[in-house]
Amino acid sequence: MKKQAVLAVTAAVVYAAGHQAVTSAVPPAAMSAPTGSNEALANQMAAGYGWTGGQAACLDALWTEESGFSTAALNPSSGATGIPQLLPGAHAIPAGWSDPRVQIRWGLDYIKGRYGTPCAAWAHEKSQSPNWY
Repeated sequence: MKKQAVLAVTAAVVYAAGHQAVTSAVPPAAMSAPTGSNEALANQMAAGYGWTGGQAACLDALWTEESGFSTAALNPSSGATGIPQLLPGAHAIPAGWSDPRVQIRWGLDYIKGRYGTPCAAWAHEKSQSPNWY
């Protein structure tokens, strides 16, 4: 996708004592998503977590790379599925999984619980080879 072109911008994310410093490619700002798209829905729902601007850009980059915002995305090697690439072996698949709202809500809650923010999840994604969060 065209968004990946903006990922060349490098930013350092440094946490206070007790946290590690991470350098990662972070997009400068959320690009405008097509109205009615899963990406636009994710940006709208992420705003409810206070994730706008740079955090929304990180979420866009993360889920563009992981699934292209497709509810039907499936990683054949891991079995990860959906927009946030839930691993069925590690997590129960919620009822209504084919609904983008269900996938996005699950993914946002996962990011909040595991990484705190989309930019921290994106930094982890880029620190792994192959990439994963």
